[in-house]
Amino acid sequence: METRGKRLLPLLLALVAAAVAPPNAAGDEREVAQVSGAPDGVVWVVQLSDLHFSVHHPERAYDFRRYVGPALAMVNPALVLITGDLTDGKSKDLLTMKQNEVEWIEYKSTIKDIIESSRLQKRIFYDLRGNHDSFGVPACGGDYDLYQKYSINAQLRRQGRVQSITLENSGRKHLFVGFDTTMEVGLRGPTNVFGHPTDKQLIELDQALSQWDTDFDKAPVTKIVFGHFPMSFSAYTESGKSIKDVFLKHSLAAYLCGHLHTRFGKNLKRYYHRTVQEPSFSEHYYQFNMHQANAIQTNKENCSEEAANIEEFWEWEMGDWRRSRSMRILAIDDGYVSYTDIDFRLGSKSIIILPTFPLDSRFMQRASASRDFKCQIMGASTFDTVRALVFSKHEIVSVSAKIYDSRPGTLEVVFDSEMKRVNSNETRGDMYLVPWNWRAFEDPSPNRYWLQIEVMDETGSTSVSQLRPFSVNGLTTRVSWTWKAFIVMGCQWASIYHPALWCVVSLIFSLLLVPRVSTMVLKDQVTYKYQSPNVTQWMLLKYLVGGFIWLFVELSRMVLVWFLLLLYIIYLLVFPWLFGHPITEDGNVTYMTYKGWIIKASNSGNGFFHGGTPDVMVIVLPHFCFVVLPTIVILAALAAERTAYREHYLSQSGKKKDDHYQKSRRQMEHERFWSGRWIRKFLCLLCLVVMWKHWKHCRALVKAFAMNPLLHSPVHFFFIPALIVFAIYKTSSI
Repeated sequence: METRGKRLLPLLLALVAAAVAPPNAAGDEREVAQVSGAPDGVVWVVQLSDLHFSVHHPERAYDFRRYVGPALAMVNPALVLITGDLTDGKSKDLLTMKQNEVEWIEYKSTIKDIIESSRLQKRIFYDLRGNHDSFGVPACGGDYDLYQKYSINAQLRRQGRVQSITLENSGRKHLFVGFDTTMEVGLRGPTNVFGHPTDKQLIELDQALSQWDTDFDKAPVTKIVFGHFPMSFSAYTESGKSIKDVFLKHSLAAYLCGHLHTRFGKNLKRYYHRTVQEPSFSEHYYQFNMHQANAIQTNKENCSEEAANIEEFWEWEMGDWRRSRSMRILAIDDGYVSYTDIDFRLGSKSIIILPTFPLDSRFMQRASASRDFKCQIMGASTFDTVRALVFSKHEIVSVSAKIYDSRPGTLEVVFDSEMKRVNSNETRGDMYLVPWNWRAFEDPSPNRYWLQIEVMDETGSTSVSQLRPFSVNGLTTRVSWTWKAFIVMGCQWASIYHPALWCVVSLIFSLLLVPRVSTMVLKDQVTYKYQSPNVTQWMLLKYLVGGFIWLFVELSRMVLVWFLLLLYIIYLLVFPWLFGHPITEDGNVTYMTYKGWIIKASNSGNGFFHGGTPDVMVIVLPHFCFVVLPTIVILAALAAERTAYREHYLSQSGKKKDDHYQKSRRQMEHERFWSGRWIRKFLCLLCLVVMWKHWKHCRALVKAFAMNPLLHSPVHFFFIPALIVFAIYKTSSI
């Protein structure tokens, strides 16, 4: 009786959860696809991202037809995942961003041709919306929402922001969940760069990932989520929740995303885990390396079920089709997830190799792998063979696995063996394997041994996989980002925006107010003459700092210029920056502040909310950092140059005409330099640079939001140029 009660408990809990769930929380039904045929225990899918089909770049769709169709026919994936930015939605000058129906028609036609040429079923294609696919879309399902008219998901009537499908093979379940976090009200670019999940969407995501947790058969489940936005460009929900917490709760195998393209690097990957200790303050804002710095505090010798609950997941951003012509093949082999990226810029591929075990210790190893090794969680048979998937247009003649030892300082072959194909009457693809003594490769270094697979087909063409380090005992090779990769993957921009903004604003106020107060308190002690040090008595560093302060003291003495600058900063913090059409031209004109665009809520009569937060940071921070702050420094330098020139002029005019003192050559050059006011000319040139930068910024806003600068944003557009011209005029005379 007690045993029966234990069996009924999970069912009762599931029924209660379904009863109390929100009405629309479970808009997605469980969909299961049986993946039959060899190799057993292995499934693979294809990911494509950031297609950016454009009327101005027809070669993108042309190359997609040319390369992707034959590649999919050769690979024969169980799923094809297209993770956003299906169309470009940009004008030729890249400044106006809205939906273009011609691009969507091209997308639908291209995908139809791909399905026909690859002979794959349409139902295995999943295409998610990206930020480019929501430019200028007031509401999902409306007239401007062309995704709902032309996408595969729309054609197959897949509704909702969360869609899932489970692949079953050899008793294993592989759960794939698509997650669309584009804006509910799609703003135009450039203020549409972040994913904006909602609390309701997180509930749906959690339920989709939990759909097999109460299953009676307790089959192993590998969970993978695919979406468009990386974690670093995902905002928090209205209650401050993060997608990361849901992913950690379910210990995803991986989160597949796009959005960033390859111009920031090819190692845009990040590993997350929940540590025992509280996360440090800095972890809310940035992570310096691909792996979190703190090691996981777990007992690797503890093989109990309680010790197995390590909350972790990998985030793998992939390259774009737009420029890089990238395609990713991802395989799950007995729960081990691996991938390879294909670059079609050099043409089609006749052979594709994907090693599935052992895993790359840099980009695929999980913290739980060490425990798997110690406790043999996956079973000894998992470790007994080196395995690889091989896809080829022609018959394969030979496949060999080579392992190199890097300890001698050079790569030395320590294992070279022919791999055998897994034979079966019904096969979905070719898996090759070779037995090996895996215990011989146990080593405390995670990158001592390197694996490479070599393949030759019947035409004599050979191909090799990329060298990848591995660690059979589950250790991880630490990889550092480049600075560009750190900026886009390591920084949590949704958390950074407001602290960064207030740091810049505080610096600006300090530069304006502190010198002004010092002139009132110290009066004439901070002057040009005071900055002429006796080097035998004072340290040079002190006068460098004093000279910098003196610049802003002189600016504060230009009272009108100083007051106008202070007034402008207050205006930017209190009043609207600009008015425009952030969604469509025929919509109502609204305004933007540093908090975002003021958008009317669709579900309430008179309600408004700030849309595009923190997306407006792409306008706000560059304006403060590259226009306002340089303007203050340059105007301060102009004021200081005028004072220095006045002192020089007065000192020269005070000399007697009958003074026959013979000047040295150095003194004459010094006098010519000051009389020509070359510093002023250089500063005026810098003023032109700042005005050019500001003009480019304003031109982009006019194009993006269909606005008239004279009517919709005269202060933001014209104040800085007018102030610079006025300051140049004021400092022209002594």
